[in-house]
Amino acid sequence: MTDYWFKPKSYGYGATPINWKGWVSTFAFVAVLLAVVRLFVLPIHGAASHSPWEVGLGLALVFAVVVVFSLFAKSKTNGEWHWRWGKDVDTR
Repeated sequence: MTDYWFKPKSYGYGATPINWKGWVSTFAFVAVLLAVVRLFVLPIHGAASHSPWEVGLGLALVFAVVVVFSLFAKSKTNGEWHWRWGKDVDTR
């Protein structure tokens, strides 16, 4: 038995959480993104700014976190990810 955490969106591409595990993982994803942006991209209070390599590293980490979470969410989704125009219309 597979425990799905997400369902495909009715409109657009992607998925939405359907139980507490999906919501917790989504909030954790957002928290990690905010932490990475705060630590590597935004300047620290009192400091001039981050070096270009720190900003680049931060942006690479943001990309990696988004890709990993997207693959994880896709594996925990009940159905396929594809573009949808609504529940009644399937454009595949």
